[in-house]
Amino acid sequence: MKNVMIATILALVGSTSAFAAGQSVHGTAHETAPPAAQEYMSGMEKMHEDMMTGLMSSNPDVAFAKGMIAHHQGAIEMARTELKYGQDPQMKKLAQAIIDAQQPEIDQMQQWLGSQSGGKK
Repeated sequence: MKNVMIATILALVGSTSAFAAGQSVHGTAHETAPPAAQEYMSGMEKMHEDMMTGLMSSNPDVAFAKGMIAHHQGAIEMARTELKYGQDPQMKKLAQAIIDAQQPEIDQMQQWLGSQSGGKK
């Protein structure tokens, strides 16, 4: 489990660094990585893009909601990847708990955004 955590942290740091530099990890180890790692990396790239887009709102409440929706969706995608590829029952149980906890929060934030002038603030 310690090795999985270290690998996940390294993947996050690597994808974050590439994202911050405006580069993609495509064309590097991304395509030769194991399928689970490829899904984790792709999900992280999408989450970072969506979070940055959401945070551009001039309304801090809207920016928070949009950024957190993207963040939660990224967590759910990571959890789905764990359910698909993971072997450890404890981690799979945690992944399902993440999905069960964060999807209602996404729904709540989306509902709130919809009540804010059509979510265009």
